[in-house]
Amino acid sequence: MDQDRTPVTQRAVEQVKAMIAQGEVGPGQRLPTERDLAAGLGVSRGSMREAIRALTTLGVLESRHGAGVYVTALRPSDLLETFSVLAEVSQGETLLEVLQVRRMLEPAATALAAARATPADLDRVGDLLGRIDGGQDALGADTVSADLGFHQAIVASTGNATLAAVNEGLSSRTFNARVWAGHKEAGLAAKLREDHERIHEALAARDPDAARAAATVHVMRVERWLTAELGGRVG
Repeated sequence: MDQDRTPVTQRAVEQVKAMIAQGEVGPGQRLPTERDLAAGLGVSRGSMREAIRALTTLGVLESRHGAGVYVTALRPSDLLETFSVLAEVSQGETLLEVLQVRRMLEPAATALAAARATPADLDRVGDLLGRIDGGQDALGADTVSADLGFHQAIVASTGNATLAAVNEGLSSRTFNARVWAGHKEAGLAAKLREDHERIHEALAARDPDAARAAATVHVMRVERWLTAELGGRVG
């Protein structure tokens, strides 16, 4: 939460969240008016207005012109939307930390996908693999886009929408382009392509252990590359 937010506003935020968590008002339902909420929660209308604004930014509430304030559908992708900028704006040590978190989550998600992915899911992942070029076009926009889509499709096939939203927040098109550029410059773009092939093979074989291992190797390769690019200043 914003450290500049007043304790009263913060308390109002927590009280509205508690109302939702306790089922007093649910997804898609209209909140009481700002005046009634303020009176019921014992805060000023100004503090209530700030609380509503904060919860709207977080994807918990939405204001409908002329109709009032409603609870959103509370989809993980909406609630984690502000989180989605994390990888895009992170630099240096923070970016390396993002990769370390990916190393914790991505192998487990890939292993789960090996058990849960439908034939249609595997076809989708295979189509995206076919667009990843480990050769002369390794810097192509389609390769960068397909790489992101490849991993997102794998995590989506787990059926866990929260995991998919978190994974998306840890992904960055800009960083992905840097990874491919760096590996191509070092003559290692083919290794990235091979990583994706091994992941796909493990998924197709329905082998969670192999999928976990292949994903771990891939993320660690990128993590080592970033550490080297940062000159060993972080570890």
